[in-house]
Amino acid sequence: MSSKSQPLRVLTVEDDSAIRRGIVDALRFAGYSPLEAANGETGLAMALQQPYDLLLLDLVLPGRDGLEILRQVRTVRPTQPVIILTARGAESDRVTGLQLGADDYVIKPFSIKELLARIEAVLRRSPERPRDVVQIPFPGGVADLARSEIRFDDGERAELSEKEVELLRYLAANAGRAISRDELLLRVWQISPRGLATRTIDMHVTRLREKLRDDPSEPRVVLTVRGKGYMFAEASKARGEG
Repeated sequence: MSSKSQPLRVLTVEDDSAIRRGIVDALRFAGYSPLEAANGETGLAMALQQPYDLLLLDLVLPGRDGLEILRQVRTVRPTQPVIILTARGAESDRVTGLQLGADDYVIKPFSIKELLARIEAVLRRSPERPRDVVQIPFPGGVADLARSEIRFDDGERAELSEKEVELLRYLAANAGRAISRDELLLRVWQISPRGLATRTIDMHVTRLREKLRDDPSEPRVVLTVRGKGYMFAEASKARGEG
């Protein structure tokens, strides 16, 4: 877990008292600071108002549906780490949760060991996750997402399409992490990758590299991770340090 002096706060929204108590006790034993809510109404209020580092969210809740809570959380806190807890077997529910911005899901019944591992993984992926990415510096210029343009140090500019802005924002917000094409389809294009054969991601990355003047044969900004997908280079690596 994090080495911060203050324990990380995990909010659990779960109506089953036995499951909720087990999660809360395990979180406390593992060194987290747990918060809890037993229904959708209380859970929504706490999820929008309380400070916390990660949300564990059941989908089937009295008062407010978990997906409705997730929608509102994503509107107010677009980068908040969220893990869905669900007994639902339908893949569509899990896909909907991921499309709405959940970072992961755990299907009941689950072991506490698995849950804690998932929590660690999500927090490790995004411990310094920015509230929003507006300007992205790269070798030779800066991408201004608010203006949907790239400005080069030599004075030249290149316009970005709406989808290129979304793609660049997601890659940069996860700099240093290899992101699969399936994840990009889910989180940027908002479509399920199941059974879908498409070159959309690769085509957009190719155009983005052209606009960034990123040599496709030896890219320094948007890297290809063989067998996985793409990764936005961390600043030092983009500059060729280390």
